[in-house]
Amino acid sequence: MKRFAALIDRLIYTRSRNSKLALIVDYLRHTPDPDRGWAIAALTESLDFPAVKAGTVRTLLATRVDEELFRLSRHFVGDTAETAALLWPDSLAVRGEERLSLSKTRLEPPAAVLRDDPSTGSGSPQDERDLLSVSQAVDALSSTSRSDAPAIVASLLDRLDADGRYALLKLALGGMRVGVSARLAKQAFAQAFDVPVDDVEELWHAIPPPYAPLFAWGEGRGERPDLADVAFFRPFMLAHPLEEESVDLADYAAEWKWDGIRVQIVRGGSETRIYSRGGEEISGAFPELIAAFDQDAVIDGELLVRGEIQGGEAASFNALQQRLGRKVVSKKMLADYPAFVRVYDLLGVDGNDLRGLPWTERRRQLEAFVPRLADSHFDLSQVIDAADFGDLAERRAGARDAAIEGVMLKRRDAPYVAGRRAGLWYKWKRDPLTADCVMMYAQRGNGRRASFYSDYTFGCWSEAGELLPVGKAYSGFTDEELKWLDKFVRDNTLNRFGPVREVEKTLVLEVAFDSIHASKRHKSGLAMRFPRISRIRRDKPAEEADRIATLQVMVT
Repeated sequence: MKRFAALIDRLIYTRSRNSKLALIVDYLRHTPDPDRGWAIAALTESLDFPAVKAGTVRTLLATRVDEELFRLSRHFVGDTAETAALLWPDSLAVRGEERLSLSKTRLEPPAAVLRDDPSTGSGSPQDERDLLSVSQAVDALSSTSRSDAPAIVASLLDRLDADGRYALLKLALGGMRVGVSARLAKQAFAQAFDVPVDDVEELWHAIPPPYAPLFAWGEGRGERPDLADVAFFRPFMLAHPLEEESVDLADYAAEWKWDGIRVQIVRGGSETRIYSRGGEEISGAFPELIAAFDQDAVIDGELLVRGEIQGGEAASFNALQQRLGRKVVSKKMLADYPAFVRVYDLLGVDGNDLRGLPWTERRRQLEAFVPRLADSHFDLSQVIDAADFGDLAERRAGARDAAIEGVMLKRRDAPYVAGRRAGLWYKWKRDPLTADCVMMYAQRGNGRRASFYSDYTFGCWSEAGELLPVGKAYSGFTDEELKWLDKFVRDNTLNRFGPVREVEKTLVLEVAFDSIHASKRHKSGLAMRFPRISRIRRDKPAEEADRIATLQVMVT
């Protein structure tokens, strides 16, 4: 655990991507199995311990620390795990009543023993803080029940110093926030063992943590894992933003960029899986699509929800959000928000890998393949028949359909390759909408923003003169603007509601957003898509901010 804690600490204070990469490479090369596998799974948010929640830690801390001290400290620090790690009383001995709990988790006994441990050396006397490995912590957390979780977590915390406690709690609760994406972790693995990153991408999602066969292959101790009968993930082909004035439509095909979530549906062996763009499996949230996809194939498409008022066409992203992240989907949810996939590409069919073929040939085979799918759950993304680039630009400018985000341009002779490759695919998003809104509430951020009020709720005026919330944003401003906004919040606070501050309704923020939709969940009846602060309007009086009626005209 010491080595893992040291890695987390260094990642937090390292801003350079290449430096983070080097730290992970070194950790993977010098840490044994299975600790390194569990550690990399934790860094990429691939672990889940249902019995341990933030509430468990808060309740547990109340037995060791004054409750008001914890509340004030949590408010200042901005992170439950960090607060608990710092406040937890140091203890070199595990209390007798906790030893029984520890025995249930197959941890070593709490007496000092001689033990080989990669973080401290070989065969040296150690107190029980040095006995806890990452794999032992994972074993303890995964095997505990809700009722036993507090005692188990307390026992583990007592075996660690402050850095180790922080690492343990981040492992247990998730939300590492150390700037390590799954892609970066895969690149680190590829660099550590000198293997192709595209191979790592495919194998990563087919092998569960702690990835023992993956490490064996990487180190040359085993063969490349066979995925012949596995519904494995293929890395997505991505697009660059279009920055030039135009492209030649003789070389590029144009499609609408639909505003859902990009998915890959794979059938391999006897199973079907749905993957998000980052490789996360989301099959459980969409059982109707799993049941409907019965072909030996791999498709790339946009996951959408049908809308009632659009004749069964795609509804806004707001409707799709009702389905995302759910582990159990009710019959009512299936009926109210029926999901379907608008298919973009065919990556494989009937055992043949098509990714090396040019787009024109894949498109020809895709058009022949889609009729094999149930039209209730799948349809084909149409190519835009534009006369020239000027015609396409006019169509893009006038496209305010609820589910259209812009235009995709795909080079006709391009194979399907992982990642972003210059000149092959472009995304040409429609221009954002803007509105002048009034700041209403603010909340502290997380990570390096934990000391700043960086999350802002803003509103617009109703016809009755009431300010109603229309969105929340935490991006779009510079570091200097963040400091100014934080000072404004502190100087103009009216009320405090836990971590939230209500402020004087005097500051106008120009908010940019991709689209706006009707929403029954919000008092204003509106929900913005991707809101961000584009400008601080210190020059504009709050009473001149936009009206709800103005935003309602923009609803798609």
